[in-house]
Amino acid sequence: MKPWATVAVTAIVSSAVVGAIGLLLLHLLGRRSARTLAWLAPVTAVLAVVVGVVATARRMFLSSHDLGVVLVVCGAAGVVAVGIGLLLARRVDQIEQHARELAEEQARAEEAERTRRELLAWVSHDLRTPLAGMRAMTEALEDGVAPDPERYHRQLRTEVERLTNMVDDLFELSRINAGALRLVREQISLSDVVGDVIAAAAPLAVARGVSIEAVASPQSPDTITADERELRRAIANLVSNAVRHTPHDSKVHVAASVIGGTASVTVTDACGGIPDADLARVFEAGYRGDQARTPDPDGGAGLGLAIVQGIVNAHGGDVDVRNVSGGCRFTVLIPATS
Repeated sequence: MKPWATVAVTAIVSSAVVGAIGLLLLHLLGRRSARTLAWLAPVTAVLAVVVGVVATARRMFLSSHDLGVVLVVCGAAGVVAVGIGLLLARRVDQIEQHARELAEEQARAEEAERTRRELLAWVSHDLRTPLAGMRAMTEALEDGVAPDPERYHRQLRTEVERLTNMVDDLFELSRINAGALRLVREQISLSDVVGDVIAAAAPLAVARGVSIEAVASPQSPDTITADERELRRAIANLVSNAVRHTPHDSKVHVAASVIGGTASVTVTDACGGIPDADLARVFEAGYRGDQARTPDPDGGAGLGLAIVQGIVNAHGGDVDVRNVSGGCRFTVLIPATS
């Protein structure tokens, strides 16, 4: 074999061996992450070429000085390969991050669309039902066949109030979802707000045979900075929700306190608990649950808890729910000062 052919074979064989090893590593490690594949590929390619060049240089019996120059050049090429690999790896990271963000955004959009469709279906049903009843009652009154006109008038008034509350809830939720909820913060007494809410919920509690027990906080003072109207609405939604889902002759416990710069309000009912699979959905618009928390004729469109979460989040706080013995407990935490 001629010398040049021997040199060529040496270069090819050396590069092929290193390249084969590199391909095997790429196959094994590349499965774990695209980032590893991105920086290992150029390094493997340059390493295979470097080994071939060095083998060729030695085969050509270059002087030590010339071989040193070859090694320096190959080393520089290796550094460049590593740099390129790191740049590629960084770019792959950016692409993967962008892909994850797009996937999360798509998932959020799909979830929002699913919730919107469910909400539309529930609200449409809840609007049709009382409207159909109101139409039947008005026709009976017009035809003079209503057996008890006064009762019909009272029922019509009740249904109108129910529809008004539902429309108010839809308007409030739309403001929250649109980011148009503007808080008017002022110094207020948390105990006064909770006391007013309990007093307002008393008629509903009496009608359902439920008692509301307020747990007084030993902390004083309990002044916080919040939007009184919105905070009152959030707490009222929790209390009325608890009353509606608490059985006759049972209690709803309400506690409020201000400790360490955080205002806390807890509402504990006796609903029997919420299935663990449904706990994560409690604050979704339109969610009304099942089993112990099945909606009743006095219920709304399932917007109350979604509104609570929106109001609490607007205050920079958080609300959660967990099952306790015999029922569940809602906890609102908001900063006492803004």
